[in-house]
Amino acid sequence: MSALFEELVWCSTAMGALSLRRRRDPSLRVDVYEIKLDDDFLMSSLWTVGETELARLGLSEALGTDLDVLVGGLGLGFTADAVLDEPRVRSLVVVESLADVIDWHHARLVPLGKRLTLDERCHLVHGDFFSMASAPTTLDEWTPDGRFHAVLLDIDHSPRHVLNPAHAAFYRDEPLSRLANRIHPGGVFALWSNEPPDDQFTAVLRHTFADATAHVVEFPDHIQGGTSTNTVYVARTPG
Repeated sequence: MSALFEELVWCSTAMGALSLRRRRDPSLRVDVYEIKLDDDFLMSSLWTVGETELARLGLSEALGTDLDVLVGGLGLGFTADAVLDEPRVRSLVVVESLADVIDWHHARLVPLGKRLTLDERCHLVHGDFFSMASAPTTLDEWTPDGRFHAVLLDIDHSPRHVLNPAHAAFYRDEPLSRLANRIHPGGVFALWSNEPPDDQFTAVLRHTFADATAHVVEFPDHIQGGTSTNTVYVARTPG
């Protein structure tokens, strides 16, 4: 049996104190992995439906085969894992700003580390998604023409509740337009949010992309009972 609680890693980063923890949930009889930044919970293996639905909903709208996919935010890897489950995916680039999180996967400190680091389609890249995804030349080495068929983003809690104040500017017309230029015609941008659908942000997406929809994702609340919800925004480029 696993220890009831163990801090696997603690390190100081430019964004704050980052920790990876594992605890035993006696009621569910499972090990729960958690990532915290200072006192803020970034991710828990107890709640993964939103992350996997980000991949499922985004890729369900992507047309064709041999898909090149970009994921912003690695975390515990559940979005990336769901992307790799899609047989149409040719390549996956996961951009993570915290190098330590990538190291955890290579060191197999997290359950999905082995799968993500051994799959030849998957490339874990240390960098700032928000600057790399909208730059005219960055990431060109990973795809034939520097564009992707789907871009999936799971970094901030929501477009209004960001981890870093510098991220807030991304959720506006001009940066989103630059991102859209990195997506193939008819391609997809999908975004996870921990908050209910935001009509104003949906309107921004519809102004920038050909269309956009906010999907409410429900999942069991293992702590308080009942259900909880996330939101997944899915937008498509013209074409």
